[in-house]
Amino acid sequence: MPIYVYWGEDDFAIEKAVTVLRDRILDPLWLSFNYTVFPPEQADAVIQALNQVMTPTFGAGGRLVWLINTTLCQHCPENVLAELQRTLSVIPENSFLLLTSRNKPDERLKATKFLKQSAQEFREFPLIPPWKTELLVQAVNQAAQTVGVKLTPQTAELLAESVGNDTRLLYNEMEKLRLYNAGSNKPLDVKTVTALVRNTTQNTLQLSAAIRTGDTAKALGIVADLINASEPGLRIVATLIGQFRTWLLVKMMMEAGERNPQAIAQAAEINNPKRIYFLQQEVKSLSVQQLISSLPLLLELEVSLKQGASETSALQTKVIELCQVCQGN
Repeated sequence: MPIYVYWGEDDFAIEKAVTVLRDRILDPLWLSFNYTVFPPEQADAVIQALNQVMTPTFGAGGRLVWLINTTLCQHCPENVLAELQRTLSVIPENSFLLLTSRNKPDERLKATKFLKQSAQEFREFPLIPPWKTELLVQAVNQAAQTVGVKLTPQTAELLAESVGNDTRLLYNEMEKLRLYNAGSNKPLDVKTVTALVRNTTQNTLQLSAAIRTGDTAKALGIVADLINASEPGLRIVATLIGQFRTWLLVKMMMEAGERNPQAIAQAAEINNPKRIYFLQQEVKSLSVQQLISSLPLLLELEVSLKQGASETSALQTKVIELCQVCQGN
């Protein structure tokens, strides 16, 4: 069936996929006739979209009906489900229904099961966890290839550290580098990327390292830089939680006497066992209890931010407490 379901937290990647789909389906000359978007605030959006997708196309190309940020896969009344089941099986071949959502579909829901069975593409667009550096570097290299930028392994790693899992920022910075390096076949060097790319000096992983060593002044400075760079507080916390969780798992395996890097990597959910040596060096000065004590503080920080606390104040307070824990105070 000509149905597409896109969901996930990577808004930019979803936007790119929608653009590709739209360009493939629609004739630009008939765009205003055959392209309809239904926003989530419209009460009868699903029913209207189903009616619209059944309407014959005008002129050349196909028809695309897009339900933006729909909750159909989280909550679907019986009457809407019945209309969905009745309509999808008889959609014209050149009409396409697109559903997008940030939220994960509820696999228990009848509507989700039906869409999963019926959709031509049922695809997730997740954000790469900020602590999975290998995947971030892969994403940088893929973006560089797409945009047409030549990188060295060092500049790819630098970009991954700088932009993290922000796909939109990655492509914006990559476009900047492409324009700068236009006409040259040489890969960009570290000096150039450092000068051009935003946020190359401080990132959340560097904040994790400053906290780990108990360097309160440096950690607070990085917090200030991250906030000034408009880095979302919850994203900072997510990275910190992931990093401290990885350190804890590695330290626990070390304390248990495990020496096999592959076994430690598997337990800590690390793709590259070669990273284990460096992680072991990082946690040498910390005890298991210190790492365990850090996690409740990070959870408290996450909860306070979700409840609307001031990002600057909450981050500064908890960073000081975390540094004290890592100092052994």
